[in-house]
Amino acid sequence: MSLLELKGITASYGPSQALFGVDLALEAGEVCALMGRNGMGKSTTIKVICRMLKQSGGTVHFNGRDIGPLPSYKAAQAGLGLVPEGRRCFGPLTVYENLIAAARPGPWDFEKVCALFPRLGERCDQIAGSLSGGEQQMLAIGRALMTNPTLLLLDEATEGLAPVVRQEIWAAVATLKCDAGLALLVVDKSLAELRQIADRAVILERGASVWSGRMDALDSSVADQYLGV
Repeated sequence: MSLLELKGITASYGPSQALFGVDLALEAGEVCALMGRNGMGKSTTIKVICRMLKQSGGTVHFNGRDIGPLPSYKAAQAGLGLVPEGRRCFGPLTVYENLIAAARPGPWDFEKVCALFPRLGERCDQIAGSLSGGEQQMLAIGRALMTNPTLLLLDEATEGLAPVVRQEIWAAVATLKCDAGLALLVVDKSLAELRQIADRAVILERGASVWSGRMDALDSSVADQYLGV
């Protein structure tokens, strides 16, 4: 049984339908890249998984359980950890306060997060709103890890960052891949970096799954057809 399984997901924002049939399966400990051009439904799919948006059709199963009826906080308690697009750190709180705000028991604690991102340890008493964009992204990832999730979802975690910071984030994601039992669902546009860490990929076009398979099977013809500008 897959850790995460979406079948025939449809979803709308009011009268506007955004998803028209998303299918996705992710195994425990696996890294899956959720890909597609802008506006194709990737972030909406993440919202449905995390129960921030109710689907109008289809099913979402996580860890053998239908999580469709759950509110978002219950989905988080079930083991879903979200690094949202736009970071959304608690600006008035310190780095340390951000990290412990939603902490749950498990292997990821303040010390381990600071070992992954040493800059967070150096700035533990600094107000989050005064951090650089890259540091806020590290904080968003660290905050999600502090919930000790089974599945970590990263929605555009490197968007808008300087190249050197992007490489720091990708290095941390590669480290997380080696963390026993932690599965990753990664939304990003950087095919080169995704090829280095992802086991498989699902591509969306116009709100529907149009390709899925092993990452090494995603050749240039598929990339040009569904990901090219």
